[in-house]
Amino acid sequence: MLTILFMICMIWVFWKMLFWGIKASWGIAKLLVSIVLLPLALVGLVLGGLIKIAFPILIVIGIVGLLSDR
Repeated sequence: MLTILFMICMIWVFWKMLFWGIKASWGIAKLLVSIVLLPLALVGLVLGGLIKIAFPILIVIGIVGLLSDR
């Protein structure tokens, strides 16, 4: 009886930790993309001579940033 109770609790803890890990990794990935990779990509586009592509992307990101709730 205690073994079954232990197994149920262990499965419950495993699922809680799994979902917490997925949420944490998603948050870290969003932060990494928005703070590090996007500005580097825009700078790379400008240095590569593609300012006609980088500038509209920057404008769209700025508008979305102004209109978002955060």
